[in-house]
Amino acid sequence: MLLKQKPKTLFLSTFLISSAFFSQAHNVSAGYQKPDDPLVVQNLEQWQDLKFGLFMHWGTYSQWGIVESWSLCPEDESWTQRKPEHGKSYSEYVKNYENLQTTFNPVDFNPQKWAEAVKKAGMKYVVFTTKHHDGFAMFDTKESDYKITSAKTPFSKNPKADVTKEIFNTFRKNGFRIGAYFSKPDWHSENYWWPYFPPKDRNVNYDPKKYPERWENFKKLTFNQLNEITSNYGKIDILWLDGGWVRPFRTIDPSVEWQRTIKVEQDIDMDKIGTMARKNQPGIIVVDRTVPGKWENYVTPEQAVPEHALSVPWESCITMGDSFSYVPNDHYKSSQKIIETLIKIISRGGNYLMNIAPGPNGDYDAVVYQRLNEISGWMEKNQSAVFATRSAVPYHYGDFYYTQAKDGKTLNVFHIDDKTDYETPSFLTFLLPENFRPKTLKVLGLASKIQWKQVGNTMEIQLPEERTKLKFATVIQMTN
Repeated sequence: MLLKQKPKTLFLSTFLISSAFFSQAHNVSAGYQKPDDPLVVQNLEQWQDLKFGLFMHWGTYSQWGIVESWSLCPEDESWTQRKPEHGKSYSEYVKNYENLQTTFNPVDFNPQKWAEAVKKAGMKYVVFTTKHHDGFAMFDTKESDYKITSAKTPFSKNPKADVTKEIFNTFRKNGFRIGAYFSKPDWHSENYWWPYFPPKDRNVNYDPKKYPERWENFKKLTFNQLNEITSNYGKIDILWLDGGWVRPFRTIDPSVEWQRTIKVEQDIDMDKIGTMARKNQPGIIVVDRTVPGKWENYVTPEQAVPEHALSVPWESCITMGDSFSYVPNDHYKSSQKIIETLIKIISRGGNYLMNIAPGPNGDYDAVVYQRLNEISGWMEKNQSAVFATRSAVPYHYGDFYYTQAKDGKTLNVFHIDDKTDYETPSFLTFLLPENFRPKTLKVLGLASKIQWKQVGNTMEIQLPEERTKLKFATVIQMTN
């Protein structure tokens, strides 16, 4: 439940929330360390202007319509349950899962179609899963034959077989910033899950201190594949590293439940990896998720939105459907819900990375394009209140959410209603920041002149009949 507090109280809570939020939310770590590389600082500032990004989980698993990778992991999690028709035993299941490589042929793959649709909806950067935990590379790695460009994979004969290259090049040409998701753990690698031992959970299944040569080989695999991605795929702006259990043992936060399962040292030498990535891509943002320190340049709450503004760069990764991976007949969020989520996130200073999962044929569900088209209609009218903005006191008050231009001269106030299909009220009243004296006021998307008056630090607005054509939210824009 969002708290309805007066501005001064809410402003204080901005600084009090961090420890509680960081310790409880999935995939968020405490102890943020601000980068000191000027190019990284500049890139991070520009990234914070983008606000809305596209996340894509895609791999061979889309053919079964199951959760990405996790069914391989023998942890007792409800979302990882294996279907009997895919294998009666664990070993049979793994064999059949890995055999999906031999049938993966997404012939409808057309990244230009995706780029055009999401660009109209206001998305300005893309983060694509080059390799998930299952180890299947969606790029042309030289380190493994478990990849989309292998002769074992039917799609390898397609001229667009290196889908990572196609996606990055296409989206870059369409003006997007480029992010490469990469899983640090690799459950296909015999140097992470050594066949000599059965895997017990998501972690390495042997003790790297007892078998240092095997762990060193795994570190080389990780380094070499990340070197390939940052060397061979054009300009990359973000290196988004998942699998935070692969980390130095000293960085474990025992207050986080999943980190308590880490029993052995899994240091892959992020200093070496990060230095290499910055040499290949000067100024690249590195996101070593949940591992506090110099290589976690922004924090990444997953499927959650912080209740308050945060004082560090952050991004919520949230699915458009229920799943990060393709599931037939998924339940997609309404356009209103997506826009409400975007408003809440940007009012608290974050970015919204919305995941859309392509299917086994290489395209999105038709309903995805419908949602994107509806969002584009709203974004066309209201984008000036969304992009290149920052959070503004009082952040959130009742059903109102605030952003401001970076120079502080323009204030944007969003009105939403979580409970209903949105209808703009005829009368709106909300708080203004202290010392803000509006000189002009308009409602984005309305041509009519708006009647308004300021009483102390309260704004009162009478809206015309024309208001009925507004959808999803009302956006008031004022200059000081």
